[in-house]
Amino acid sequence: MSQQSAESVLTGVRNFRDVGGLPTRDGRRVRHGVLYRSGHLANATPEDAAYLGSLGLHTVFDFRNSADLALDGVDVELPGVRNVHMPLNDPADGAEFWKMVRGGELDELRAALADGKGEARMIDTYRALITTRTEEHGRLLRAIAEETVPALLHCAAGKDRAGMSIAIVLMAVGVDHEAVEADYLLSNAPGRRYLIHRGSRVKDGLSAEVVELLSPLFDARATYLAAAMETIEETWGGVEHYLTKGLGLTDETRDRLRERLLEKD
Repeated sequence: MSQQSAESVLTGVRNFRDVGGLPTRDGRRVRHGVLYRSGHLANATPEDAAYLGSLGLHTVFDFRNSADLALDGVDVELPGVRNVHMPLNDPADGAEFWKMVRGGELDELRAALADGKGEARMIDTYRALITTRTEEHGRLLRAIAEETVPALLHCAAGKDRAGMSIAIVLMAVGVDHEAVEADYLLSNAPGRRYLIHRGSRVKDGLSAEVVELLSPLFDARATYLAAAMETIEETWGGVEHYLTKGLGLTDETRDRLRERLLEKD
């Protein structure tokens, strides 16, 4: 089944894709069928679950926190698949903020998000994913290097925490920045975007102004990924030192990652 037809089958899981096929700097490509990304699986239909179950997944990594789980619910169970809950931000970080996003009135949204504040918040989030989550990202890469593939990585929307984690995995096996960015930006496609939920009794609902105010939160923007890369450069002097000194990856782990994830020469 092609990726396009797979996406049409998955009616309750958004932003699903196989990252196979992406090129590496040494002329190889990421294997198909070993690394997937998506939004949460809480709304997966029985048909979705059957399709996901057919992929032979070994592990599902869920990067959501307790606040996310309260909003969207837990993932559906996939028989025989190991589930690893690895929150990539503090449960209290932003809980009230996201409550406001879903139920706040227009004046609250303007105060929190207008005049570039929404984009600035997202840039800060991406920088923090690099500087404060080295332990988790190192653990993720070491797990993928062992017997944990095929693997599916997801958060709520599948674009920020999962997007950054996928980007780090891809960088670790030598995928260049242009290909990483292109995959990241695919999360903006209409059928992949996380659906904005607003309370039915909120006065302004999803008016044009509300959608514009919220768009920085729900977009995948090249500026966000660039902020993460700038943070890597500023903090560690480049990707290689980030991987070795920041995440603690050894040459042996990098070799195993390439063996697991890349096509054979």
